[in-house]
Amino acid sequence: MKKSSSRKSVVPGSGQGTTLGKADFEKLSHFRYRLRCFLRLSEDLCQKHGLTQLQYLLLLHVKGFPGRDWATIGELAEKLQAKHNGTVALVDRCEKAGLVKRIARKEDRRQVAVHLQPKGAQLLESLAALHQPELQLLREEFNLPAWGGPAAVEVEP
Repeated sequence: MKKSSSRKSVVPGSGQGTTLGKADFEKLSHFRYRLRCFLRLSEDLCQKHGLTQLQYLLLLHVKGFPGRDWATIGELAEKLQAKHNGTVALVDRCEKAGLVKRIARKEDRRQVAVHLQPKGAQLLESLAALHQPELQLLREEFNLPAWGGPAAVEVEP
């Protein structure tokens, strides 16, 4: 078998002939590995607390929505990168489990605001805290800026 050469791959769609070398693929591979490790840890933590990964993400996106503590179904679908009807079904399951509550918006009754219930807020708080040690390791390993809390990230509306 021939030994691999040091040829570089052209990045598709770049239009500039940008190339990736072996070191780039190694970094990308390692990053994806560490990302998958984090996701696996998150899946395991969620399962131990009786939630699916998607339920946890829904709770996280409701609580973490910029500027308010609720989100619409459409906003949650975008955050979850899911279809609207799939997000509706997920909210249904979370509502039946006592994690969230739907409230019709006064401004537009066609829109529904999803709010955390105390049970959902408590589970989210516990799980988010359990994710922190691994997030700290990732911040250090990939030289990411530390998060100083909600005010540290500015999001434009």
